[in-house]
Amino acid sequence: MGANASTAVPLYASGEVLDAARLNLTNCGVPVFSGTATRDASFGGSGEKVLAEGQLCYLEDSNVVQYYDGASFATVGPATAGALTLISTTTIGSAVASVTVSSAFSSTFDNYKVIVSGGTASVGDNCNLTLGATSTGYYQAAIFVSYAGVDTYSGIANGSSFVGAVMQNTNVLYANWDLLGPNLAKPTNFVGTYGYASTTAGGQWRAGFLDDTTQYTAFTITTGSGTLTGGTIKVYGYANS
Repeated sequence: MGANASTAVPLYASGEVLDAARLNLTNCGVPVFSGTATRDASFGGSGEKVLAEGQLCYLEDSNVVQYYDGASFATVGPATAGALTLISTTTIGSAVASVTVSSAFSSTFDNYKVIVSGGTASVGDNCNLTLGATSTGYYQAAIFVSYAGVDTYSGIANGSSFVGAVMQNTNVLYANWDLLGPNLAKPTNFVGTYGYASTTAGGQWRAGFLDDTTQYTAFTITTGSGTLTGGTIKVYGYANS
């Protein structure tokens, strides 16, 4: 956390002495939090201010100013921010079979883009995607078109993951997904596409949904076989307005 980051927004009682430590909490004007989890935990507890409409805050991890509209936090700016906000960058380790990205989703954004690039795999295969600890209820359709122009179709009903979400190749890893509503209390929709890095392969398009209403904050990529080394997983949030 930065020097101005808060872990609470205090509620002062009548006649209470304001010492330096308490006054320093208000020196930055707008409360500053490391992220949405700290922000949400800082209101309504013992000795803390009740969250009410009009409350402002600043988030260090996404560099935005937000206000509470009586139901949820909405982003004010920066005004020059684009439609996508980088939330996190995770570096894949060495010879790992799975990678979990925590604190990927929150109430700040409804929809997300995830891009995987760089790195290598010990064998050519596809990685699978799971949300949270859920290992059932994944529905998916896939279209594969070879570079020679041959079409193949496949589908999965009530599977254990979104299959083939990441292309794992001995030269590079690729993924490009949109996840719609993973932190909402609604089914999560998934769309992904990539071109396989082999002259004898082709392009793949996959879409589906996770049939539950869990509000997810994390996801895991797991290899179909072999291991991954290096590369990055970048999570972006689509601006809600």
